[in-house]
Amino acid sequence: MENFTFHNPTKIIFGKNTESQTGSEVKRHASKVLLHFGGSSAVKSGLLDRVRASLKEAGISIVELGGVAPNPRVSLVREGIALCRKEGIGFILAVGGGSVIDSAKAIAVGVPYSRDVWDFYEYVASPEKALDVGVVLTIPAAGSEASNSSVISNDELKLKRGLTSDLLRPRFAIMNPDLTCTLPAWQTACGAADIMAHIMERYFTNTEHVDLTDRLCEATLRTMIANVPLVLANPSDYNARAEVMWAGTIAHNDILGTGRVGDWGSHGIEHEISA
Repeated sequence: MENFTFHNPTKIIFGKNTESQTGSEVKRHASKVLLHFGGSSAVKSGLLDRVRASLKEAGISIVELGGVAPNPRVSLVREGIALCRKEGIGFILAVGGGSVIDSAKAIAVGVPYSRDVWDFYEYVASPEKALDVGVVLTIPAAGSEASNSSVISNDELKLKRGLTSDLLRPRFAIMNPDLTCTLPAWQTACGAADIMAHIMERYFTNTEHVDLTDRLCEATLRTMIANVPLVLANPSDYNARAEVMWAGTIAHNDILGTGRVGDWGSHGIEHEISA
């Protein structure tokens, strides 16, 4: 087993109707928030309205920035950085899946940085501070709700790059499996593939004497194998949705990789293809 340091400060708030706690959680950190989200699904479901209501009830001032696309763009990140600076925002709330969360993280490290945020993704600079980020998760897939990573695309350069820093770990993640019940089957299956890839990138290792994390990886994979077919057959199966959602977090919050060397080759290939 390799030496390791495990540090994951993200508070997980899991279960039915937990989005109602958004305001009280944000209030612990800030009085003004950037509400960051993607397309129309959060609007149509009523989730954004519920989150806004919770924030307003807690006395939180809200500035909004929507429009996050899959494979989030650095162009919108730059827009968010400028908006946060202009409005004096100290906290970013991501409502959505991995793309929204990764975009929020990029904004968070970009606001206190005097140069272009893409420097971090080109590895010519390392972040030294960041705004706090919170999450209301809607898609179990990327695991970004409790990870220390962010992946951003640059359309001008046709590049997709990742940044890893413990500064990126969200302060909290609100996870209500009910919010995932309206996901299309295709998106559910793609998310499951992403979760399982996160596990396998850690599981297949040359490091010896990692019996505990071997078993943890296998248990998480077995959970996915057992529950994804149930979710696809019955999208409203709360218990199966809950298993998949929690597995997605465990797959990428680094606990499965403790003491072992992972192989992130498949993710590197994916970045090049989707860029």
